Amino acid sequence: MSNTEPYVQPHQARKRPNTPFEELLGDSIERAYGSGIADLPALLAHLNHAGPPCPLTSGEWTEQSYKTLMARLGA
Repeated sequence: MSNTEPYVQPHQARKRPNTPFEELLGDSIERAYGSGIADLPALLAHLNHAGPPCPLTSGEWTEQSYKTLMARLGA
């Protein structure tokens, strides 16, 4: 298998580089999962404690703001 095959490229779906906010958010989510957090309420509590703040609200992560932002980032 060569590295030129599309299914072995880890970022093949990217259309642009991540923003600094996206990098921070991804790192925080990875730390949450790494610490055993496995459900949305616990993830939101982690994000509200560790950051980064939610850009759609006054900084607080809610289920709706998380789902809205993930939909935007995934578009």
